[in-house]
Amino acid sequence: MIEVTKYLVRAAYTAEGVKGLRKKGGTARVDAIRSVAEKLGGKLESFYFAFGEYDTYVIIDLPDNASAASIGLAVSGSGAARTDTVVLMTPAEVDEAVSKELGYRAPGE
Repeated sequence: MIEVTKYLVRAAYTAEGVKGLRKKGGTARVDAIRSVAEKLGGKLESFYFAFGEYDTYVIIDLPDNASAASIGLAVSGSGAARTDTVVLMTPAEVDEAVSKELGYRAPGE
């Protein structure tokens, strides 16, 4: 089984992006992102439009950070939206992280 990582991709449309959205509709955007994810060996988990600072919230499974970066670069490079990508962690991954002994000392200790 191939390990995948979940990513939250938030996008805010530019004026040009809104024109495209109005022309083709929301389901066309979902289909486009689903196709991109599958070409990269991933899977679209969910896609939501929203009010506020970001117009879309997408959760996507991808095989690696380079794949996630390639989506962000393609979308942002199109000029139709600006994106940011957040790596999502499972509770088990957090448990693993907090169980590691680091020997870290805070400044001044």
